[in-house]
Amino acid sequence: MIEVHDVQALSDVDIHVYEAVAFQAVEHGVASLAGVVRAAGLTEEEVRECLAHLIAHGYVVPRGDRYGLGPHTFEVEY
Repeated sequence: MIEVHDVQALSDVDIHVYEAVAFQAVEHGVASLAGVVRAAGLTEEEVRECLAHLIAHGYVVPRGDRYGLGPHTFEVEY
């Protein structure tokens, strides 16, 4: 069973970092810290803080020294 995460628990910066991870994960299967820092345009410290928050909430999962996407159930309402 997929745990439903509360997307509202994420800040705009968390979502920006998540999108940077997602872009790389779709392209390469995993995301590197350096790649996320470049893609997000944030400092390494800011990215590490966001990644820690995203990992704690299950949106991102560590894969060795890289990151992958965790299960998610995002829905967009119009």
